Amino acid sequence: MGFFALMMIALGLGMDCFAVSLGIGTARTCKSFRPFFRLCFHFGLFQGGMALLGYLAGSTIAPLIESVDHWIAMGLLAFVGIRMIKGGMNPEAETYCDDPSKGWTLVMLAVATSIDALAVGLSFAFLQVDIVPASLTIGITSTIMSIIGLTIGHGLGTAFGKRMEIIGGLILNGIGINIVISHIF
Repeated sequence: MGFFALMMIALGLGMDCFAVSLGIGTARTCKSFRPFFRLCFHFGLFQGGMALLGYLAGSTIAPLIESVDHWIAMGLLAFVGIRMIKGGMNPEAETYCDDPSKGWTLVMLAVATSIDALAVGLSFAFLQVDIVPASLTIGITSTIMSIIGLTIGHGLGTAFGKRMEIIGGLILNGIGINIVISHIF
């Protein structure tokens, strides 16, 4: 597989990270370096790691994951998105109540954005792609796209306040619905 094709795949996989980071950025919960880094690092780590895991799993796990992966991703994104919408509609609340760069919220978001990378890794096994550089490229690209998404989202959240938190929650829910629709059709 050529570098250009690999970059297109990495950019495609990183779009979920970008969109989710954009939504999270609107809530302005990752203002300082530490949560910002944690979120971006884990999105990239999970994207690259899931591609590697998919490659290693080969065809044995594909039938098990393929039938439900889109529902799992939608459920995880909807859970976080609905909480963001609730936080945005509450005029007394400061912002989204949980730090999305910690605990189960971080794990749910990282898994939800990287399930497609598992399938890509599986296809890489069939194509006999050199997985180490491919996984690194996917992980680094996803990290960079997460940084861009958080930065843009934070700017929008600062400019438009709690309305952007509602829009961020709607974006997460929309991504989840899009994942299900694209897998069904």
